[in-house]
Amino acid sequence: MARASSSAVSLLPTGPACCPGGLATPLDRATAEELARLLKAVADPARLQLLSLIRAGADCEACVCDLTEAVGLSQPTVSHHLKVLVDAGLVTREKRGYWAWYSLVPARLAELAAVLG
Repeated sequence: MARASSSAVSLLPTGPACCPGGLATPLDRATAEELARLLKAVADPARLQLLSLIRAGADCEACVCDLTEAVGLSQPTVSHHLKVLVDAGLVTREKRGYWAWYSLVPARLAELAAVLG
């Protein structure tokens, strides 16, 4: 199973005045590939919806049992999308009894915000 790399994508929260996004300096290939993987993980409406539902939950976490009906997709499809988010390091998964609970990873979301900011 692919895991998010331990090295964070090094992005600045602001760039030069002409382009205030997070890409203030040229990216090396490894950083560009990691950033592309992160962006691909959120480049799906269902995954964006799942992230927002988890964010809206108490303590920024949600049970998979509450996510399936909310997004209107089958349980296997929701599980697939959650796995993509876990593999990208955007959420973590914790088994509690019968159910899996998903929590946001604030540092990873900050990296995404830095690029999009």
